Amino acid sequence: MALATTDDALLGGKVRFTQPRDGYRAAIDPVLLAASVPVQPGQRVLDLGCGAGAVFLCLLAREPTLSIVGVDKDAELVSLAEANAAANERAEQVEIAHADLAMMPVTWNAETMDHVVMNPPYLEADRADASPQAGRAAAGIEDGPGLAAWVARAHRCLKPRARMTAIHRADRLGDLLSALEGRFGEAVVFPLWPKAGVAAKRVIVTARRDVRAPLTLAPGLVLHEPDGGWTKTAGAALRGAGLDLTA
Repeated sequence: MALATTDDALLGGKVRFTQPRDGYRAAIDPVLLAASVPVQPGQRVLDLGCGAGAVFLCLLAREPTLSIVGVDKDAELVSLAEANAAANERAEQVEIAHADLAMMPVTWNAETMDHVVMNPPYLEADRADASPQAGRAAAGIEDGPGLAAWVARAHRCLKPRARMTAIHRADRLGDLLSALEGRFGEAVVFPLWPKAGVAAKRVIVTARRDVRAPLTLAPGLVLHEPDGGWTKTAGAALRGAGLDLTA
């Protein structure tokens, strides 16, 4: 049976995006993750767990000269990612590998990337009730490689002193920082506050390979005004502007 899909858009219509009708569907997390990566022209970016390509398509919309490598273990999502790249006229810049990142050779793309981005499954298997939608369960719950394995793969693939950026649940910040220990430094923790005075549910964390500088807790970003509308900065990021995590 063919995968049921919907035709959607990201960045206010700048990106055409076909995604599964059921299961995991891209919302604001991949868009804000892409906005937070300080890419430069011509750089090479690895998107771990790329899914249908929301993160890398948003990155290419902001910096069209990037070279993208994506990897995902879901064959149907890999096909969608390739089709989305073509639909946005980016096929020549995008290479997608169908693979489980934990099973890939240690030497795969070793020390070739200027950036690694990732939106890994948010919940550990023993902390979550699996969704009946297989795609949503696979995207949201760790199955096999845990967070430390994702960070280890990022470390192997990055050039020395290059940058990894991830978005995750705020209540797993400790796990993410623990995985960075000994591999990454100069970490910046950037909370995403739903509204002013409301606890953060998501954090963006960026860090550099083999750098020893200390961690910074950034002011973060308030997403919504009291009336429910987007704040000016959040709205601009969702339309394609970059986010400065150190501002």
